[in-house]
Amino acid sequence: MGRESSGRGLRASLAGVVLATWACAAFGQAPTVGQAPRQETAPPVVAPITDAVTVLTPQGRFVFEPSFQYSHSSDSRVVISGFTIIPALTIGVIDVRSVNRDYFSAALTGRYGVTRRLEIETKVPYVYRNDSTLARPISQQATSDVEFRTSGSGLGDIEFAARYQFTERPPFYIGYLRYKSRTGDGPFDVALTTPQAGLTIESRLPTGTGFHALQPGVTVLLPSDPAVFFGGISYIWNIKRDIDGLDPGGTPIGEFDPGDGISFNFGMGLAINDRASFSLGYDHSHFGKNKRNGETVPNTQTQQVGSVLFGLAYRISLRTNMNVTLGIGATPAAPDVTLSLRFPMNF
Repeated sequence: MGRESSGRGLRASLAGVVLATWACAAFGQAPTVGQAPRQETAPPVVAPITDAVTVLTPQGRFVFEPSFQYSHSSDSRVVISGFTIIPALTIGVIDVRSVNRDYFSAALTGRYGVTRRLEIETKVPYVYRNDSTLARPISQQATSDVEFRTSGSGLGDIEFAARYQFTERPPFYIGYLRYKSRTGDGPFDVALTTPQAGLTIESRLPTGTGFHALQPGVTVLLPSDPAVFFGGISYIWNIKRDIDGLDPGGTPIGEFDPGDGISFNFGMGLAINDRASFSLGYDHSHFGKNKRNGETVPNTQTQQVGSVLFGLAYRISLRTNMNVTLGIGATPAAPDVTLSLRFPMNF
């Protein structure tokens, strides 16, 4: 019995040393003999699988993070008519047989530790999108399907964020506020084209949502050797605005309010050794219906976007990490697969 108790204590101590060494190495710091365990005052490092789960940047340090993201989604619907803001805008009346969407994003992110508990962040993305739609116009006597290809590229929506650590002892509570601009071209900013009579579609795909958004939220991390459990919840406020333009029927669009969202995530992270860690989690978002001039847009539905996430973090050097995240869609509205690659570099 005494040996089993000693064995559990030794394993817990070793796990604590691994997490402390990992956290120090991630920021280019060497642990010193006799130093108090880092996890007592700072959250342990977890392989990041969402933007909300992250260890704060130490005071006075700067993190530069190039990243790349790719997602693919396919969809089959009977009829799409009118406006669809999430995930894309389709205008016209067509019988859609299949839609394949490819999304590429290359971004540069910078984070700075203002104090021991506060960090700020800026993210600048460049977006390329490509859609392939197999459809048949309803208004015509067509005997075969027609494929329409549309693409778009350019600056995406620039984001700003701030995070604050509320506690210095487990469980760790980290609050954050994220603001998304509308620097990218939105769905109402692109020109329309008529490839054939009775069908009106976008001439190019938008690179942004077209609306400002605020996302307050909180993340909780609970170390439990040898794992770290995490979870979080946030509210996504898509800010309505007046749209200068006409709908396909020639009526002024007026005030448009995309549905707000509630998002939550949970999972666990595990330190494999002093250079690598693994995370597994789930992320889910619920978006309400769109409104136009105070009334719900006809034939719109709420959106449930859920994904199972796998993450791997590997320390390349004392200053550079590599983070890989794989997302598998769990709901029809979610992308089929999402792959992201990040290289945070500490200065």
